[in-house]
Amino acid sequence: MTQSQTQLIRQHLEEGHAITSMMALNMFNCFRLAARISDLRQQGLDIITRKITRNGKCFASYELKETE
Repeated sequence: MTQSQTQLIRQHLEEGHAITSMMALNMFNCFRLAARISDLRQQGLDIITRKITRNGKCFASYELKETE
């Protein structure tokens, strides 16, 4: 059975990696990362959103909040 986009993104985050919408599109063919992040938050994951500006363009990067 193949994993869903949400499962793949969750695994990516749990491995300690951040993800952007461009990364999600390239890695998981996911066009709606914000919706998948919302799904994961509803499942109880504590995800941080970082706003990044590069070359005058703004985008979000998501990562799991570190546990103490």
